[in-house]
Amino acid sequence: MELTYLPEGQTLTTVRNRDFTATLAGLERAMETGAIIEGTAVLCDSDFNLHVDFPALTGVRGIIPRCEAVWSRDGEPPKDIAILTRVGKAVACKVTGMETGEDGVTTVYLSRRLAQAECAANYLEGLTAGDVIRAKVTHLESFGAFVDVGCGVVSLLSVDSISVSRISHPRDRLYNGQLIWCVVRSIDRETGRIFVSTRELLGTWEQNAARFTPGQTVAGIVRSVEEYGVFVELAPNLAGLAEVRDCDREAVHSLVGRTAAVFIKSIIPERMKIKLVLIDAYRGEPVPLPRLTYFIRGDEVEHMDRWVYSPAGAKRRVETVFS
Repeated sequence: MELTYLPEGQTLTTVRNRDFTATLAGLERAMETGAIIEGTAVLCDSDFNLHVDFPALTGVRGIIPRCEAVWSRDGEPPKDIAILTRVGKAVACKVTGMETGEDGVTTVYLSRRLAQAECAANYLEGLTAGDVIRAKVTHLESFGAFVDVGCGVVSLLSVDSISVSRISHPRDRLYNGQLIWCVVRSIDRETGRIFVSTRELLGTWEQNAARFTPGQTVAGIVRSVEEYGVFVELAPNLAGLAEVRDCDREAVHSLVGRTAAVFIKSIIPERMKIKLVLIDAYRGEPVPLPRLTYFIRGDEVEHMDRWVYSPAGAKRRVETVFS
């Protein structure tokens, strides 16, 4: 992947970016070569122009005009919220012009739209389903997470694609600004929309279950209470089932989302089952986000055609076929 097509903020402190943004001569060179640079949006004025700071320069003002703030395949003007939410964050952009006023301040005109359009043409349009890529979480909603897949171009990671273990909201797994690995699930070639997934990178049932042994007592997160038991997440792609007596069921409902200590009774690969006993739960303590352990990373595996979650010989087959 080209360095310039990473999620926004990833090139901000690089030597290359500093060479372009530390001097006016560097910014002029960026304009001449069409290089994508990064600065920090520090203000959005009343006309929805973004003001961009280059810390090494004084007497220089970077401006991204409203019409240059966001690229759209269909050419629609950017929504106000898409501009406002960039304040305080890194922005990828191209230098389109410069002028020095009577006050001696040089205004550098920038375009984030052009940077995103180049990223789309040279990188994103070449992606295919099954490609493993870097992304950055930008926004969380109940239905999924929006992630930056390059120069601020946004993709959707739906809540059911985040992990095998079910969660009620993406905040149970992710946070804004988090760098993650994703696999391209599908691409709508007409609209250019990219849909990504992370569940295929977090290990198969067997890979996750191999980290545990019957007889151990381990920490998990209570995810749901059903008629037949309590699902406790042991890892993002692995959950076990603990039986609950009827007299305890009401109390257990209040533990959803809480950390619990569970005893592992048995591990049954052919049924993809882990039987647990609920030992204790911690009602008042905040639950830290589970650590995302990647069994597949984009710096090791660039593409996958198929992912099979189920162990060999399991009665139920869970898999993803990328096409």
